[in-house]
Amino acid sequence: MPNDLCRMLTEDFLKSSWQCVKAIVEKLASFKDEKQGKPVSLFRFKNGQKTNATFDGSRFFLRGSVEYSNPQLTVEEVQGIIGARMLEACGNYFAYYGLHEPNTSDVTEICEALKKPSEEPIIAFLLNTDEIEADRYSMNPLKESIVASGQSAFPVAYIKTEQLKLDQQFVSKYEGTLISKSEAELISRQLDSAKGSYLDFVDSVKYAQMEELSEIFGIDLSLYALRMPLTTLQAEAKGDLLHHIISESHRDYESVSQAYDCMGRSMTNRTTLLTVPHSKKGYGSKRAARGKIHFEDAKLESVSVKYRTTQLYPNAIDPKDVSVAKAEDAFTVTGEKLADYDFSETPSSPQFFLYSLGSPENAAVWHGVGAFAAPKLLRSYASVRSACRTGKLFKDLEEKYGVKTEVPLQFNLKPESMWVHPVHRNIDASIGCVENLAELARRGMKLEHLSTFE
Repeated sequence: MPNDLCRMLTEDFLKSSWQCVKAIVEKLASFKDEKQGKPVSLFRFKNGQKTNATFDGSRFFLRGSVEYSNPQLTVEEVQGIIGARMLEACGNYFAYYGLHEPNTSDVTEICEALKKPSEEPIIAFLLNTDEIEADRYSMNPLKESIVASGQSAFPVAYIKTEQLKLDQQFVSKYEGTLISKSEAELISRQLDSAKGSYLDFVDSVKYAQMEELSEIFGIDLSLYALRMPLTTLQAEAKGDLLHHIISESHRDYESVSQAYDCMGRSMTNRTTLLTVPHSKKGYGSKRAARGKIHFEDAKLESVSVKYRTTQLYPNAIDPKDVSVAKAEDAFTVTGEKLADYDFSETPSSPQFFLYSLGSPENAAVWHGVGAFAAPKLLRSYASVRSACRTGKLFKDLEEKYGVKTEVPLQFNLKPESMWVHPVHRNIDASIGCVENLAELARRGMKLEHLSTFE
């Protein structure tokens, strides 16, 4: 079956997503002449052990993602990983042999490449955001203990596993729709052996599932990953890239206004914080935080922050089952603390469009932009790079930090062709809820090239 599923997906991908292959191969041709970037350090779990690897900056990095809001792999996440690997393998193959009408021997060779780990020049990797809530979408089987332990409004980077346990009511209610019995058992086992870090615990579960799925699909799915922004900020020194971006975006009224322009926001109310300061109580939920930016003439005077208990999102099975971030706190951060930023003194979660400048990506695969993902996020992501390239924002990123400000290639899992549970039709079903994975493979692997965002 593995060869059948891999071949089925590869053949469909080459037919339905050829324009994506063409776009990445053509981009790769000009990329080879560009200045080499800095080395990139990534990690993955293999047989339960975390391992690190450093890739030189001459690689072409293709970004995918999985979520820390649920330990179990979802159907959507698996499709995204496979889509990234398909684009990577086909891009590498046709970059080497030249663009031509694919034939059966091409498919065979690409399938062989997919069995092995990512190869150069294109390297697919996962960018996993570590500042979200642990039960953001009401689909975490640990949800009851996340709330009971007071960690529901914590960023996942801060969560500790000691007080967490499997929520049996969740498992009983959602078995077969959001989670399977075998996944619940895997989560419970990994939780018992966890050493405190929620991030490591989630990754250990997902990579265990990736290894199993690699055998079933005949595709190596254990991509290397990068955690951002909090893990990166914790490892940085003051003055390093993300620190610099936060400092520069809070320099004065003009710098904040330029960042607002990238988001398409008005400066009238100034209630969107460019970076959300964390509470000393541990809260860091962007949804639970309310803020306001205050100026004294052109000088950034302060940022006021209030954390309030806030509903997050429901899962796709029960719209009334809405997750919650419980928090109560209020404080003020002086403008100097942000304009001369030090994460160790003022921990905070920057907005995605800012911290994504620190990702090594040359291309990205999004999940259903237009239906399941917000186009606004993609617009601000593209706008900030345009502003950097024209010198309006963060003028020295390329010279000082080696950041390429060109907008990366944008690819998207076609919303109408996204994988769903064969019976319940939800994209947030865990992969273990699908009894016959061939039913997903038969939907094909359809990517589109989002050229309007470049």
